[in-house]
Amino acid sequence: MADKYICIDIGGTKILGAIVDEKDNIICEVKKKTKAHKGLEVVEERLLGVIEELLEKSQVPKEEIAAIGAGAPGVINKDTGEIIYSPNLPWKNYNIKKFIEGKLGIPFVVGNDANVGIMGEWKYGAAINKKNVVGIFVGTGIGGGLIVDDKLFTGANHLAGELGHMVINPEGPYCNCGQRGCLESYAGKVAMTREIKNQIKRGRESILKDLMDMESSVISSKPLKEAIEEKDALAVEVLDKAIYYLAAGTGSLINIFNPEMVVLGGGVIESLGCYIMPILKEYIKKFILPGMLEGTEIVESALGDHSIIYGALALAKEIK
Repeated sequence: MADKYICIDIGGTKILGAIVDEKDNIICEVKKKTKAHKGLEVVEERLLGVIEELLEKSQVPKEEIAAIGAGAPGVINKDTGEIIYSPNLPWKNYNIKKFIEGKLGIPFVVGNDANVGIMGEWKYGAAINKKNVVGIFVGTGIGGGLIVDDKLFTGANHLAGELGHMVINPEGPYCNCGQRGCLESYAGKVAMTREIKNQIKRGRESILKDLMDMESSVISSKPLKEAIEEKDALAVEVLDKAIYYLAAGTGSLINIFNPEMVVLGGGVIESLGCYIMPILKEYIKKFILPGMLEGTEIVESALGDHSIIYGALALAKEIK
C-alpha cells in the first residue's frame, strides 16, 4: 500500500530528505551537501542520491511511496513544477518535476522552500489553528511565506511570498537576485559573511578569522554561534545589524498583514534564536504602527530543521 511519503528540503548548501510514514512520523533521514557551485548535473545527482539512499536505508519499497514533496529556494510554479529562477542554485526555467518523475516514476510536487516551511508550521507546528500567519526563514538568504484567511497565499501566478526580496533600501548593497537593498542583502548569512570578511581584511581582530572558512561565501551557523557566545565584538556587531534590518522588514510585514502570528525559522534562528529573538522584539517596536503588535505573537519555528520537511508532506498529500 502506497501510504508513505518522501519529503525533501533542497537548500543552497544542503539537501535534507526524509521518509514519513502513515502516522506522520519521520522514519528515516538523509542529508547531503548540495554542491550547487558544481552545476546543474551535480545537483541532480545529489538529489537523486538522497532519494535512493533514503529508500535503501529505510528498506521501504518504492511501491509504498505515494508521492514526493519538496521545498526549494526561488521563484517556482507549483502547478507545473518549473523553477523559474533560483538565486542560490543553478536553476533557471528548469522543470524539476519532469526530471524527478522521469527518473523515478513517483508523483512529485515542489514549492518555494519558505512557502513550504510556513505550510509545515501551519499544519504541524507553531501556527496550528492560526488563520493569518507570516513566516520568515533566515538562512543563506531570507525566504518568506504567508497564510492569509486560512490559506497559503501564492498570488496571481503562484509566485508570492518573496519576503526576503522586499527592498528596504533602493541604494543598498546588491543582492544575489540582482536588485539592490533587499532584506536578504542585509540580514541573510551571505550578507553577514560579506561584512565579516570585509572587516577582517581591513585588519579587524576577531576569533571568526580562525573559526570560519574564509574562502566560503556563506558562514555556517556553528562558528557564528561560538563567536557570539564568546562575545566577539565583530560577530556581535554584524549580527546586531542583521537583527535590526530583520526587525525593520518584519515590522513592515506586520503593518501590512496584521497577522495573528509571525514565525521565524531557518538555520540562523535555529542556532541563535535565544539570542536573536529578545533583541528583535525590542527593535521591532521602532517599525510598528501604534496598536499593531496587539494580538500578534512573534515566535520561533516549532519544527526547526523539519519545517520544510513537514510542509513538503502537506504538499505531497495534496496530490490527487
